Amino acid sequence: MSIIIQKIGPLEIEEESFRIISEELGTTDLDEKSFKIIQRVIHATGDFSFLENIRFSADAISSGIQAIREGKNILTDVNMVAAGISKTLLGKWGGKVICNVANPEVADKARAENKTRSEIAIEFGLKQNIGIVAIGNAPTALLQTIRNLKENKSQSDPLVVGVPVGFVNAAESKALLMEENECYITSLGRKGGSPVAAAIVNAILRLADK
Repeated sequence: MSIIIQKIGPLEIEEESFRIISEELGTTDLDEKSFKIIQRVIHATGDFSFLENIRFSADAISSGIQAIREGKNILTDVNMVAAGISKTLLGKWGGKVICNVANPEVADKARAENKTRSEIAIEFGLKQNIGIVAIGNAPTALLQTIRNLKENKSQSDPLVVGVPVGFVNAAESKALLMEENECYITSLGRKGGSPVAAAIVNAILRLADK
């Protein structure tokens, strides 16, 4: 038999995975915190191209860490992103994960206004002490976030983790995020997804815990 299965304990799997990722990435120009985020995205996706694909605004990571430590909430576009975020780490600081997409009031308003539920869910959620908006699925939700934050500019705008995946307005919404917002983490083109959004947030949660 030519296939060799590595013998490793369950508690050692993540540590070994991160070691392999670091080894395969080799030397990079990334600072330590950016590296930790990209490393966790690669761990979640198995895709090393995210090394060149992720973009950070200047104060994105520090803003995310500060928001978590201040007990602010995390707003997501879909339940899949919400499910992937560590509630234990976030709860330590008093924050919670909010996803309004299944709210019947959101569904009713979305039908009435001919919008996606994710759009309306974001509109509802931004009023709930939000420190990070994490979008991994719906470009419409990212576009709604950009619109709302532009219309209601404040000194404490949330970090926008905008990484929707797809073929219709995914790349365009992320390009607009980089153009319109000052505090973001995003991915280029069609790449992204709920696992990417959750991985970025979880990396920030771990950085906040140090």
